[in-house]
Amino acid sequence: MTTSTKPTPAFSRRSFLKSAAATTAGAAAMQFVIPSSVHAAGSDSLKIGLVGCGGRGTGAAAQALAADKGAVLVAMADAFGDRLQSSLASIKKTASASAQVNVAPDRCFVGLDAYKKLIDSGVDVVLLTAAPGFRPAHIEYAVQAGKHVFAEKPMATDAPGVRSVAKSAAIAKEKKLALVAGFNGRYTFSTQATVQKIHDGAIGDVVAMYTAFNTGYLWNHGRKPEWSDMEWQVRNWYYFTWLSGDHLVEQAVHNCDKLAWVMRDVMPVRALALGGRQVRTQEQWGHIYDHFVVMYEWPNGARGFLFCRQQDGCANDVSDHIMGSNGIAHFGGPGSGITGPNAWKYTGPQNSGHEHEHVEMSASIRKGNPINNGERMVNSTLISIMGRMAAYTGQVITWEQAMNSQENLMPEKLEFGPIPIPPVAMPGKTKFI
Repeated sequence: MTTSTKPTPAFSRRSFLKSAAATTAGAAAMQFVIPSSVHAAGSDSLKIGLVGCGGRGTGAAAQALAADKGAVLVAMADAFGDRLQSSLASIKKTASASAQVNVAPDRCFVGLDAYKKLIDSGVDVVLLTAAPGFRPAHIEYAVQAGKHVFAEKPMATDAPGVRSVAKSAAIAKEKKLALVAGFNGRYTFSTQATVQKIHDGAIGDVVAMYTAFNTGYLWNHGRKPEWSDMEWQVRNWYYFTWLSGDHLVEQAVHNCDKLAWVMRDVMPVRALALGGRQVRTQEQWGHIYDHFVVMYEWPNGARGFLFCRQQDGCANDVSDHIMGSNGIAHFGGPGSGITGPNAWKYTGPQNSGHEHEHVEMSASIRKGNPINNGERMVNSTLISIMGRMAAYTGQVITWEQAMNSQENLMPEKLEFGPIPIPPVAMPGKTKFI
């Protein structure tokens, strides 16, 4: 891993996206002609390319095809050929999508640079679902090439990556490209309705928020003797901070996004956290933590309390509860509602946010008014990174510190071969960079 201390211009909470837009506006005016490969409103087909063929990528491809019967999966890319072929076979078995799959052998791209070959192959839309550490580079290349983008959460694993995505989001807006983030809660009807009730004042002023993503262990692919350090880490990307951001950033970022949404996308001013690696300590689990607790403070004094844990044999809890001065709101599909003087229960239609985000993205492209989730997708990602910084260092981390952090987690070279594992972060000893 590398860390950089080269100074860069400071960003403030208000100037973050504005600064990104300003750095690109002049170039956009001179150079950013929309390429002919961008899907034109009203034409029949959308050529889809999938980058990152793991479980989430396989699901996202099937959902994108189900969302638009004129969409066709024409290209796939992954670091590993076996994973690509497994994903392709799985997508073809999906009844609703099989007729929309037309991936020729020469459109199966393998390697750490495979994303470039796919993006350059003539697709209209790219689904970016590889490990989050790669996301900033993948988004940048896709946007520069004039492609519509679906990017799975989170957007980055460090602050330099977040700043990169912010610039790409500004360019996408200038080019009128769709940039849709995989924060599926924003596209779930029951959660949309509940947040609207909160914003309409049904629970009074928001005072405190409790949100949790407590689960058991996830997958692990082990290690084969013939794998290099890099192959082992990329195949087990979840357990290395440069690739996943740790599970607070990779998984509980959904919770961070909902906290931001409830607070009308006003960002927290500081975070205090604790966390550690208590039971998932063997080498197979890399160097990430297995539990976190974060307290976020907002400018108006409201607090958000985030609990996330990946430990087997413990009580699981994936829920969100918003405490107001006049009631409490709860998220959770059929259980969404409000308790208190203005009691209410969501009784409308249920949907899958994972599916509906693709429905809305495709519709926006066809209408010629593509969705751009840029500002909130980078902000929600940074909220989660801010919490990890606070837990790893044991310090109070402000929004401005997180935004301007110079810690670059990416390796100097992306190639198969040796790559060290950083030590497990030790609060009070690990320094903020």
